Amino acid sequence: MLPSYISELSLEELKERKDKLYELLEACRLCPNECGVDRRISNDGNCRSGYLPVVSSYFPHFGEEPPLVGRFGSGTIFFTNCNLDCKFCQNYDISHFGIGKEVTIEELASMMLYLQNRGCHNINFVTPTHFTPQIVDALIIARERGLEIPLVYNCGGYESVETLKLLDKIIDIYMPDIKYSSNENALKYSGASDYWDVVKKAIKEMHRQVGDFVISSSGIAKRGLLIRHLVLPNDISGSKKVLEFIANEISKNSYVNIMDQYRPAYLANKFPELNRSIYEREFYEVISFARQIGLYRGFEEYA
Repeated sequence: MLPSYISELSLEELKERKDKLYELLEACRLCPNECGVDRRISNDGNCRSGYLPVVSSYFPHFGEEPPLVGRFGSGTIFFTNCNLDCKFCQNYDISHFGIGKEVTIEELASMMLYLQNRGCHNINFVTPTHFTPQIVDALIIARERGLEIPLVYNCGGYESVETLKLLDKIIDIYMPDIKYSSNENALKYSGASDYWDVVKKAIKEMHRQVGDFVISSSGIAKRGLLIRHLVLPNDISGSKKVLEFIANEISKNSYVNIMDQYRPAYLANKFPELNRSIYEREFYEVISFARQIGLYRGFEEYA
C-alpha cells in the first residue's frame, strides 16, 4: 500500500499545493497566530522562523508509540522553534531557544531519503507547522528520488484548517496534541487565547482527511489520526472535557495516547500549580473516565 502522496496525487498536483502553501508565507498565516510577517525576508513572526527550515536533529526514533516505531524506528525530523509558547515545554532548548541548523530544501529531502534507507517505517515531522511549505517542497524532490513511506504530522494541535486542507492526501498520519480544553489555561500556559476553539476544528479536519488510526497486520501504522493528551497536575489540561470531545465529536474508535510523563521543565517553576509531577491517582482517574465514555484504543496497557 503506497502512501497517499504517491497513490492519490500527481507531481503536478503536489507542486500546486507547494505553491499555495508558499503564498501563505508572504504575509504569514500558516498557523492560527496569523502574524502577517513576510517570512521570505524576515524571522520576526511568532515562530521566530524565516524562509529556510531549521532542523535540530533527525534519526530513527524508538521512543514513539509502538505502531510508529515497529522494528526499525520512526524516522523523526525535529524542527526548531514552535508556534506555541508552552511554559512547561520539555524541548525548550529546541522550541524556545532555537537550537538547530538552517538547511536547504535539498538537504531536507536528503534527510527523508536517509531515514527511509535506514529502514524507518515512516517520516515523522516533529513540530512541522511553521515549515509546512518547505516540507512539501522537499517531499517533491524526495518522491522523485524514491521516497515511498508514510508521512507523520506530529504537532501541538494549534493548526490552521486552511493549511491542513492543503495537506490533504499528502499526510498519511496526523499525530496532534490536545493540550487543553480551556482557552483561559491555554493563554496562560501556552500563549494561545483561542487554543480550544482552534484545536477542535483542526482535529475534525484531520479526521476527515485520514479517518481512524489504521494499523497493519504486522503492527505498523499506515494511516489515520493518533491523538496525544498529556495529563497535567491539578487538571490544568481539562482532560475529561478533551476526552468527551474525542468520543462524541470525533470517534470512539480514536487512538488516544493518554500520557503520564509530565515533569516540570522550562518555566514551570514560576507556576506553583505546574511545579510538580502528576499524582498516580490523577492519571488513573483520566484513564478510567476514558473507558467509561467508550474510548478504548491507545491506553490498553493500563489496568
